[in-house]
Amino acid sequence: MNDFPDLVRKARSFRRFVEKEPLGEAFLRSLVDLARIAPCSGNLQPLRYRIVLGPACAKVFPHLRWAARLKGWGGPKEGERPTGYILILSPAAQKNPPLTDVGIAAQTMQLAATAAGFGLCQLGSIDRPAIQQALALPAEWRIDLVLAVGRPAEKVILDEAKAGQTLAYYRTPDDVHHVPKLSLDDVLV
Repeated sequence: MNDFPDLVRKARSFRRFVEKEPLGEAFLRSLVDLARIAPCSGNLQPLRYRIVLGPACAKVFPHLRWAARLKGWGGPKEGERPTGYILILSPAAQKNPPLTDVGIAAQTMQLAATAAGFGLCQLGSIDRPAIQQALALPAEWRIDLVLAVGRPAEKVILDEAKAGQTLAYYRTPDDVHHVPKLSLDDVLV
């Protein structure tokens, strides 16, 4: 249990990956398998998943919006792109997406990927209709979140945020990604 806080600190949103290290389907299936058995509201199990690997990754990548707070950065360049994706889906007929379940599933996969030495970025700013069409997903499924997965190719540092300081993440000239976090005292009410 002592390793868990360290795992949470390491489970960052990575946006650059070692593209020359492809992922295997078995690994992504193992992440989905853990999400499948994670807690969910009322045990209704509404979520479904789509694994995307290999050449199909090129169908997803153009429809993702990366790191809005990094002005002028258009996302990972060739050689830094994810080598796999997991799409978290829910029934389109359901009026409200099961956001709690989506969050639990995504964080479960994020922690599992980190524990295995991989990185992940949860993307909600996406062109859903374009991805739906590119992957020929049945209309009965809504894309709630896209998880970009791969071997991390960047260093991410958590910084203690000072009162009144911006919480916008940023990169230093040496290309280190910094993420300000409020102190424990600042988040306790």
